[in-house]
Amino acid sequence: MNHPRTFRAAEALAAAALLLLTAACGSRLPESDFEHDDRPSATARGAGEPIRVGIVTSATSPVGGGAFTGPRDGAKAWFDRLNARGGIDGRRVEVRLCDDGGSGVGNNECVHRLIDEEKVVALVATTALDYAGAPRVSRAGVPDIGGQPIGAAYDTYPHLYGVYGSEAPRNGTPGWDGKLYGGTEVYRYFKREHGARTAAVVSYNQSASAAYARLVERGLKAEGYKVVTEQVDFALPNFRAVAADLKQQGADLVFDAIDGHGNARLCQAMDDVGARVTAKVTNVQNWTSTVADDYKDAPHCRNALWATGSSRNFEDTGHPAVRAFRDATEGLETHSQWQLEGWAAARWFTDAARSCARTGITRACVDAHVNRARDYTAGGLLLPVSFERSPEPPATSRTCLSVARWRDGEGWVSQGDMNRTCFTVPQLAYEP
Repeated sequence: MNHPRTFRAAEALAAAALLLLTAACGSRLPESDFEHDDRPSATARGAGEPIRVGIVTSATSPVGGGAFTGPRDGAKAWFDRLNARGGIDGRRVEVRLCDDGGSGVGNNECVHRLIDEEKVVALVATTALDYAGAPRVSRAGVPDIGGQPIGAAYDTYPHLYGVYGSEAPRNGTPGWDGKLYGGTEVYRYFKREHGARTAAVVSYNQSASAAYARLVERGLKAEGYKVVTEQVDFALPNFRAVAADLKQQGADLVFDAIDGHGNARLCQAMDDVGARVTAKVTNVQNWTSTVADDYKDAPHCRNALWATGSSRNFEDTGHPAVRAFRDATEGLETHSQWQLEGWAAARWFTDAARSCARTGITRACVDAHVNRARDYTAGGLLLPVSFERSPEPPATSRTCLSVARWRDGEGWVSQGDMNRTCFTVPQLAYEP
């Protein structure tokens, strides 16, 4: 069984903090219980009132347009297709969107509007920079399904179900007594599968960046790596000096705690000095179709980009669930892993709502079905997700991993079967 991949929350939080800084500076139920035929019901039982869901997104935040809209776009595409096929038991799903502007005040306003005024049955694919309204969602008993863990809300409150699952007690305190736990499976993968021994961690001289870099360094050292730490000045970063040192130190891997723009400059500097690595490792937020443009000046580094996550590669169109996602989103200019995860979140709500159709699609019924989920995968899009609460934090866990690498002309190429790329690894504590 797979366990929570809570380092994903740390990745998301660190990336969000870095993006904010950049802007400020001006620069278990069995799987079968949830999986249903996507075709509309032959009867129109329950036809009439639409089923209303809400999607909260920090679309116009200080981070900049488009940074957090992927899950929203993926979820909306699912519901558009669902309605075109007859909805849920003949009832349309009515999607109410709310942009919280990336602020706590805006988030509370969105939560109030959607829950108290719009009377949504559930929130789906929440992607909020400051999820200040999370306690209110929890108190109202509204299921929040498949949200992105930017921060610790999904490991803190009941009725909130992050897209990667959680074993935390969710009793109002983050994780276990204020600490979250994450595994070292990414580092184990590159060590075992590619023989990596020396890893570099690049960060800014800024608190959020440095804190995440220290977390990565701890994980690497736990897996026996020689770790090279590189820190650059945020205002005047000398990426060429960093790249030269990476070359001299013979780094096999490069991890980072810097923003997207900085990553592109670092890659260009690595190409300029001839620093060649086994992998320049990035995370799910940067797993997008825009790599060729984002890294246009760094062809060698670009083709050493690897992404790791907990969902099936959005380029893996040989899988029927991915193919359905791509067919429904072919009109989008770009594709991303976050879009696919938003699509999976909307499918999750749909599967739960269909299970409630006979007795009534209510907040309580949908919440109960998701809460009892055991190894849910959204038709194979996600690594198995569960919400079994553990009174004690895990010491070790068997955790699986989705891995892809970028290849010019091919895009993101999956590396092995994510359900078999699994490791039993230590779980390290960190404070959100």
